[in-house]
Amino acid sequence: MTISVFDLFSVGIGPSSSHTVGPMRAAARFVDDLHTIGAFGGADGVANVRVDLYGSLAATGAGHGTMTAILLGLEGNHPEEIRTDTMERRVEEMRASGRIMLGGLRAIALTESDMVLRPLTVLPFHPNGMTLTALDAHEAELHKQTYFSVGGGFVVTEAESLEPGTRTATTQALSFNSAKEMVELCRQRDCSISDLMLAVECETRSADVVRARLLHIRDVMVECEVRGIARDGYLPGPMRVRRRARDWFERLNAEDWNKQPEFAEDWVNLVALAVNEENASGGRVVTAPTNGAAGIVPAVMHYAAHYTRAGRRDPDGTAVRFLLTAGAIGSLYKERASISGAEVGCQGEVGSAASMAAGALAEILGGTTEQVENAAEIAMEHSLGLTCDPIHGLVQVPCIERNAISAGKAINAARMALRGDGAHYVSLDQVIETMRTTGADMLSKYKETSTGGLAVNVPVNYVEC
Repeated sequence: MTISVFDLFSVGIGPSSSHTVGPMRAAARFVDDLHTIGAFGGADGVANVRVDLYGSLAATGAGHGTMTAILLGLEGNHPEEIRTDTMERRVEEMRASGRIMLGGLRAIALTESDMVLRPLTVLPFHPNGMTLTALDAHEAELHKQTYFSVGGGFVVTEAESLEPGTRTATTQALSFNSAKEMVELCRQRDCSISDLMLAVECETRSADVVRARLLHIRDVMVECEVRGIARDGYLPGPMRVRRRARDWFERLNAEDWNKQPEFAEDWVNLVALAVNEENASGGRVVTAPTNGAAGIVPAVMHYAAHYTRAGRRDPDGTAVRFLLTAGAIGSLYKERASISGAEVGCQGEVGSAASMAAGALAEILGGTTEQVENAAEIAMEHSLGLTCDPIHGLVQVPCIERNAISAGKAINAARMALRGDGAHYVSLDQVIETMRTTGADMLSKYKETSTGGLAVNVPVNYVEC
């Protein structure tokens, strides 16, 4: 199947797509089920909800905002719609009262501390598991559902995890399941990867709608960057990580007021930092393909818009082509491997994002389909084995800088690919499979549990950044 670009790039809230966006969607879906079965009616209706978190959700949920996201989802909120100021206000109110408005209709006693954490219990399908149980006033079970947050904000139920083909995807005369098929379809149609992905999207919506929605995604990315630059102070949490984007912007803008090419890398770093600082503070971001890697695609797209001929000539058209190409490559990672740090480590998040951005930039720079595939392969090949070891379970260190470094890696990969003729020894399919098996072999302490790597070797009360 080919995952839609609008599933890979979705508007949500920080700091994590798998630990914040996914759990909120799961909780909102649970409330919809309660409405369907009539659990809100009469004295025998739902009176309590039990929340059990497993594996990585339990291990790092506190630092990722998992518990508050679930509470907000149980009130019927969706990550695509809720405003940051509304979210912050409602969280304060819930904490003060110790109660939530289940489905916006019924007040029940439920707080973050009521949730049962089982970090050492990993459910078979995925490390990010959660079970929600609705109970009546006599503690009788009305409805129970287990959900898995599988990365990028995607959520499947326990039943769906056992059924192939349940993930959202396009339908599919032009569907591709591998990079080889993607490249072959481009050859047959004599088109670019962005053209192919546009045709896939147009199976379910018009070209005008596709373009408008992609430009909206681009605009939300830019708005996130602007908010990140405007704010200073410290990021939430005990580490007291100082925001750097505002200071960097003021100094860089003074040094490079007329946007000279030699400062391009500095601006790319700034965009990545700004987006990920905003994500770390729980702000409004676009999964690209995850929140933890949300700064890479916007940073490289900034480069495409400001430092390429195509971008300067047609910034809107460049953004559309960039996101379509990145989405096509991201679909391969989602279907053939994983974009979940809890499943395969940070290679699945930052590595996938770098690969997507590298391929997209290669197309904007005029690369052939083979060169685009090569660029995507190079970026992942040199992200293999990247661990996910956030200090104190927060999406801050090393996550923020890692986005900036990987954005630079994506640009370099695209430029390397364009110096060649498209022929390369390692294929994109092979490197995706290598990433998948490397993730399977990786110890769980390096997969978003904060029990290994930097998370255990850097004291929380002393962080150099």
